[in-house]
Amino acid sequence: MFGLFKRKKTEPAPAATSPQETAEDGTSAEAILDVPADGLEHETTAMPTPGRVEGGANRALPQSEPSRTEAQTAALADEAESAPRKRSWSERLKAGLARTRQNLSGLFGRRRIDEELLEEIETTLLLADCGVEATQWLMDALRRRIKKDGLTDAEQLRDVMAELLTELLLPLQQPLEIEAHQPFIIMVTGVNGAGKTTSIGKLAKYFQSQGKTVLLGAGDTFRAAAREQLVVWGERNGVPVIAQEHGDPAAVAFDAVQAAKARGVDVAIIDTAGRLPTQLHLMDEIAKVRRVIAKAEPGAPHEVLLVLDANIGQNAITQVEAFDKAVGLTGLVLTKLDGTAKGGVIAAIARRCPKPVRFIGVGEGIDDLRPFSARDFVEALLGIER
Repeated sequence: MFGLFKRKKTEPAPAATSPQETAEDGTSAEAILDVPADGLEHETTAMPTPGRVEGGANRALPQSEPSRTEAQTAALADEAESAPRKRSWSERLKAGLARTRQNLSGLFGRRRIDEELLEEIETTLLLADCGVEATQWLMDALRRRIKKDGLTDAEQLRDVMAELLTELLLPLQQPLEIEAHQPFIIMVTGVNGAGKTTSIGKLAKYFQSQGKTVLLGAGDTFRAAAREQLVVWGERNGVPVIAQEHGDPAAVAFDAVQAAKARGVDVAIIDTAGRLPTQLHLMDEIAKVRRVIAKAEPGAPHEVLLVLDANIGQNAITQVEAFDKAVGLTGLVLTKLDGTAKGGVIAAIARRCPKPVRFIGVGEGIDDLRPFSARDFVEALLGIER
């Protein structure tokens, strides 16, 4: 209880509970901001307001807390040490790519380089969704380096493989620059289930962390849950959302652009309805949304992002090619690198249809979407420690 009640002298007053003890429920600010995959609001427990007794009137806080005993202090210290530590970005990325890393790491042990080993590496790359073209490029380059450098031990191949993969992926490492336009208008596309709407919410938080103002456009009017989920993200991030209960996606996009210009926001992110690449008449509708955005703001959209599920393997290539043809992609967001994805599809993209990978996502947390770094990705994939 905050505050003390008057009692008879014969009845000892209860000890005041410290703010730390009442507030330490394990809930972090990031967990509160996180939106579950189903897009539904989940009830959170509000913390009591300091100085207010539940069901009673406000009372003054005591001027000082009773001192803790040594046993209480030691118990609190033990509890703090046992609390789970939040993993760093590199640790989360490594966990997300663990499946492929474990398969590759067993090949770089203490054994001599021979044709059998090279065939095993080739098979592992193919199974990791690297695709035929990227795998063939890597194996040809690896064989040249073995011959050139006179390599004999498999342990030597790990660093060589890291160099080659980094060389392959480095052209995809192009951070998104938004300073050239205000508002900077981003159009987001992708198939249903790729994590499109959730990625928009995380992008909003990312730009906010850079001191930018953000506005969202709920252009996925065909799926009510998408609109509602985006509104939830807007409320939790304190970001305005332009939405219509029933409306044309292009009309929502137009209104969002106009609102962004009128309010002077830095970044406007516009969602679009999920589409399969084979639904040509629906792909045409997304192209219409793009044209309407360009009418509302000449030169816009300044970025057209495709959200890709990292688990879909070579189907990612089909999606990139189809959406690029329909709306002219300028960048990719690779999601769901959370332990089940193989990760090699990014190498296939680098060879078949190279588009800048602006962001990658490794989980459901609010900060689990970061700009793509080729070196960090390769080190996590091969288990290389700096």
